[in-house]
Amino acid sequence: MQQAKTTILSLPTGEFVHPGTRACTGCGLSIAYRVGLKALGPDTMLIVPPSCLTVLQGLFPVASTKLPCLNVTFASTAAAATGILATLKAQGNTHTTVAAWAGDGGTSDIGLQALSGAAERGDNFIYFCYDNEGYMNTGVQRSGTTPIGAITANTPFKGKLQQKKDVPAIMAAHHLSYVAACSAAYPLDLYDKILKCRDLPGTKYFHIHIPCPPGWGYDPRYGIKIGRLAVETGYYDLYEVVNGEFRLTAASEKLVEKRKLVPVREYFRSQSRFKVLTEEQIADIQKQIDDKWEGYYKKSD
Repeated sequence: MQQAKTTILSLPTGEFVHPGTRACTGCGLSIAYRVGLKALGPDTMLIVPPSCLTVLQGLFPVASTKLPCLNVTFASTAAAATGILATLKAQGNTHTTVAAWAGDGGTSDIGLQALSGAAERGDNFIYFCYDNEGYMNTGVQRSGTTPIGAITANTPFKGKLQQKKDVPAIMAAHHLSYVAACSAAYPLDLYDKILKCRDLPGTKYFHIHIPCPPGWGYDPRYGIKIGRLAVETGYYDLYEVVNGEFRLTAASEKLVEKRKLVPVREYFRSQSRFKVLTEEQIADIQKQIDDKWEGYYKKSD
């Protein structure tokens, strides 16, 4: 039986984040975290490394998160989640959900080894990578998931020269029961995917695209618009891989039906971090997107 899609009217009203956080104005993480915790529910233990989320949460005794949270070192998020699972098992607790929330730096770079190990072992927790495409908490340095051409504090002139690391594909190669690509601009898609994966075995991996006003260079009020542009241009895809089976979801699924993408130039021109991208580079990226989506169109025929 197919799960009914959540609407804004059916989304639970209970909150697990206190109003008023230390996040930047317009932070996309605030949306994803708030809605994500609604889906996880009260019987959840959180694991968080140094990141923007530690800033959002604040410090005890005035932390904004209502759920129990273990703050750990940068590289140890997934390893700590494994340890919490072992502790709960020793206590006879098989019902509490263990959920790790880490940024792209703490996932794609510093924490990848521990995450890969936990995934290979099949440790039963949910791992969320909130990807604002840089080390934003420490001054906007490049990470493995910073896209090519983006200006950061340590790629200041020509932008990043390397392609964005495809972490969801790396995690899918571990043969996980569930991998999802989500966006803070489509929070109900995130909510439904969390509900869908909770009873699946082993490690579940979520990659969430997070618009970041100070790091990306745009007016904070346009965060959702820019997050949606990333999807509408086909630059970032919403999808899930369930036991090895890939399918597009939400707005990305609808794009296959429409077969019309917004030019990626509009996404790049909405942010100052891409101001050094040349027309030749934009044309090359547009071709990569078009080729990728031609593959999606053929699969749907």
